[in-house]
Amino acid sequence: MTKPRIYITRRLPEDVVAPYRKDLDIEMWSETDVPVDHTHLQKEAVTADGLVTMLTENVDEELLGKAENLKIVANLAVGYDNIDVQAAKRRDIQVTNTPDVLTDTTADLIFGLVLATARRLTEAERYIKEGKWENWSPLLMAGTDVHHKTMGIVGMGRIGKMIAKRARGFDMNVLYHNRSRDEEAEDQFNASYATFDDLLTKADYVVCMVPLTRETEGMFNKNTFRKMKNTAIFINGSRGQTVIEADLYEALIHEDIAGAGLDVFAEEPISKDHPLLQLDQVVALPHIGSASKETRYKMMDLCLENIDRYFKGKSVKTPVSNR
Repeated sequence: MTKPRIYITRRLPEDVVAPYRKDLDIEMWSETDVPVDHTHLQKEAVTADGLVTMLTENVDEELLGKAENLKIVANLAVGYDNIDVQAAKRRDIQVTNTPDVLTDTTADLIFGLVLATARRLTEAERYIKEGKWENWSPLLMAGTDVHHKTMGIVGMGRIGKMIAKRARGFDMNVLYHNRSRDEEAEDQFNASYATFDDLLTKADYVVCMVPLTRETEGMFNKNTFRKMKNTAIFINGSRGQTVIEADLYEALIHEDIAGAGLDVFAEEPISKDHPLLQLDQVVALPHIGSASKETRYKMMDLCLENIDRYFKGKSVKTPVSNR
């Protein structure tokens, strides 16, 4: 019996892939860190029964239309805005993602961004490595406190809740804004629901954790930043497209807000010449929210397990809803 052909768009560690080779015919893109180009992916998709994709791959209507054998796409991420889910649904193609296994790891990173931005950690590191530490003064590299401040979380999903949990450990007051109230978050983390505008005006740290949709695209813009405190810090761990980056830059240089911690950008990889990267009050990371070795291994295994279960006639563990 012919094994289902699976194409993976990155070279994954063999110890992750090996247990699945018995039942799946697995091929991988030859490069570890370089994304597969779209033309090559389309060519591979034509004969693939299953795909393992990353956020950088655009699984669009054109690709799905050519992939006549394709039965399942397993996305190595929580988000799946790189996949045309409705086009997949029309072709009865299963789509899966990797929630839950990265929740705590991502929350750790986002809270690390809060601390790094507030306490000017990366700026201070550059200062000492560049040999500028010759004297001491009372306000040398003085940042701002995190403890007992107000955190406003926009998007109280799994990760948002774990960020709230960490904030409570710092005795922070937690506000949140969501499409609907979340009584579990309110009970467990003493979080208070707020309108979007109310959260913006009251929070010392505004943390964006929303999925990318038509409604959330560009939701942080000139008007948004002007409503925030001029001492506030903006943190983005969701998608770069939720922010108008030119407006964020203007807000920072005009001191409408005090700083920004960013793990995501509108275009990735971001150019080293991007205006935001020239500002000391910006802490920038290369989209590494879930990048611990333990978690990335769990994500890779979950993708392959979903595919393996699908072709064995079992329910996949983490299906994406076809909304």
